[in-house]
Amino acid sequence: MRFKTSDKVSFVLSNDYRLLQVMSRFGISLGFGDKTIQEICTQCDVDAETFITVINFVKEGGEQAPSNVDELSVRSLLDYLRETHRYFIEYQFPTLRRNMLSAIDCSVRNEVAFLVLKFFDEYVEEVRKHMEYEEQVTFSYVENLLAGRDAVLSDRQHHLLSKHHESIDSRLRELKNLFIQYYPQQGTDHELNNVIFELYRVQEDLEMHCRVEDYVFTPAVRKLVHMTNQRGAMLEQQPNETAGGRDGALSDREREIVVCVAKGMANKEIADKLCLSINTVTTHRRNIARKLSIHSPAGITIYAIVNKLVKLEEVNV
Repeated sequence: MRFKTSDKVSFVLSNDYRLLQVMSRFGISLGFGDKTIQEICTQCDVDAETFITVINFVKEGGEQAPSNVDELSVRSLLDYLRETHRYFIEYQFPTLRRNMLSAIDCSVRNEVAFLVLKFFDEYVEEVRKHMEYEEQVTFSYVENLLAGRDAVLSDRQHHLLSKHHESIDSRLRELKNLFIQYYPQQGTDHELNNVIFELYRVQEDLEMHCRVEDYVFTPAVRKLVHMTNQRGAMLEQQPNETAGGRDGALSDREREIVVCVAKGMANKEIADKLCLSINTVTTHRRNIARKLSIHSPAGITIYAIVNKLVKLEEVNV
């Protein structure tokens, strides 16, 4: 059974307790009464289609990408993933460490406990750096896309939009097995058993987070990139109705490129300065040449000086 936006939120949570975390990370808190998913999403400014897709994905085990990625809100997914990062780094891992310290003897006298805690701290630092890297590289790239800025996918970002969580999964599994296989438990220790149980739950939660990134977020971002490129191509193919208005008039972006050409900048330098792809710069230069009937850098430079786009002293003679 798949959940629908017309289902009551209380019905959803009674079927799978894990979905309470999903709700929280979408910014939906308790106290929803008898409201439906659609009603509570509207109230909390969350895209209902994205929310229902994620909760069905989690409920079904996250085995395959949803078929409706082109209908999802990348903004809602981005906010969800950022909140998930905060949950693990600011709450889950510190809480787990406190419980671990309470349950085991971490003094140097107990070598196994001391090394297990050291292993845990190194693991948390690895996850923190990974999530921080995602925030700074991949998420910033997606923010540029959502803001309508021309964003070129770098090699680092392309790598992060591929499946890359195997190390995180395996390290947490290894930590859990260290406890089970090697920690010298004395009798029945409910506190220690609870820590091990918590490790299982955190492992499942983190694995599902990685699956949401790999099977929901990444396909949705790639779809957004494809649609953005299509829109850009359509705009570039329009011969007369550019931002400049009438036939032959340059758009603001084209005037910026004319200034760069007059200053002696190569296409790559222009692309870096204006945060464009080299292909986009090439297309703009082709349109400029067609509109002005000027095909040489020298001619472009003269045009820029005559039209007071640059001063003579700015020109690279």
